[in-house]
Amino acid sequence: MKTKLLAIIAVSVFAFTSCSDDDDVNPIGGTEITELNGNITAEDAIVVGTSINLTGPTYVKEGATLTIPAGTTINATTEGTSAFILVERGGKIIAKGTESAPIRFTSTTKRSGSWGGLIINGYAPLSRPTEASASTGQTEISPNILYGGDNAADNSGELDYVILEYTGANINDAAEHNGLTLNGVGNGTKISNIYIKDGADDAIEFFGGSVDVTNLLVVNSEDDMFDFTQGYTGTLTNAYGIWEAAFTTNEGDPRGIEADGNLDGKTMQDVAQSNFKINGMTIVQNSTTAGAAGTMQDVVKIRRGATATITNLLIEIGASGLYTDIIDLTDGDGNVTPGNPASAITYTFNSLNTALPYADSKVKGVGATITKNDTSTGANTSVFSWTGYSF
Repeated sequence: MKTKLLAIIAVSVFAFTSCSDDDDVNPIGGTEITELNGNITAEDAIVVGTSINLTGPTYVKEGATLTIPAGTTINATTEGTSAFILVERGGKIIAKGTESAPIRFTSTTKRSGSWGGLIINGYAPLSRPTEASASTGQTEISPNILYGGDNAADNSGELDYVILEYTGANINDAAEHNGLTLNGVGNGTKISNIYIKDGADDAIEFFGGSVDVTNLLVVNSEDDMFDFTQGYTGTLTNAYGIWEAAFTTNEGDPRGIEADGNLDGKTMQDVAQSNFKINGMTIVQNSTTAGAAGTMQDVVKIRRGATATITNLLIEIGASGLYTDIIDLTDGDGNVTPGNPASAITYTFNSLNTALPYADSKVKGVGATITKNDTSTGANTSVFSWTGYSF
């Protein structure tokens, strides 16, 4: 049976941000999907066709599974935040591409901020006031859709050999769409071989949870490349982020890494704050744009109660690359967490900009072990050959 999933809600951001999690936009009863828009409730919903359109907000509901075959292109045809895919708690997405047939999420307009990206919600723990407190948060696009819980091993599906491009958009000053948003996602979820390019906000953001991500390539994200917050406890392995020469941004404080222990530094007394690992990462700042539009605020920012263990980090600054700080562990809302274990960062810094040679004053903060060496090699770029990106 073939069922086309059609929306009956308005496409304006005001309409979908006010929807209740219980709103039945237009449930489907079949298994074959030829258009994405509305609620998916089938246990075995399968995308049919090598290219299908994403025409509006799409919710994979609890108990439903959306499967996208290798080689499929999902094309967002509606501009801005009016098109996105949100996998709710208890729902799953299975998007398993291959090196020769990756799955591509793209847009008709092919520019940053064209669509709202992929959002996955799970039942894994978040930072919280006490161990016994409810470990839930409100999804940024709708306070009625919750994420988080008490199951660190929660399984929201699998992503492998996936491209996310032209994503990201602001909802308001406190909320935005990223390329890939992971809200309380558990480590039963498998995420590997991800390429996120030309996004208008963060490339990837972890809101709590315990999911591990392996082999992540980020190109030209306008805000943070890698963002961690609200009690994230997983591991990111082999990640490469770059601003290319022609890159420009209108964001006020873009960073390579940004990490908070709790949500936006508002609950510094929380337990179970972010304590995560990064193994093998390269951050490259090659933008030749002068002024703020081409300046990286911090290459690495760890703050607000977060603990980070970062090994084999390579930082490279191009001949015109601008940045404010190399590593900054301080913040007005709270510094990096001192104590046992303390944050530990081991890195190599290479700069071709003679006006920005290495300076100790560009590494700020106490309560962590920061080790500079000349031997860190960063990410293994050979595993990204399937993307076609030229390093």
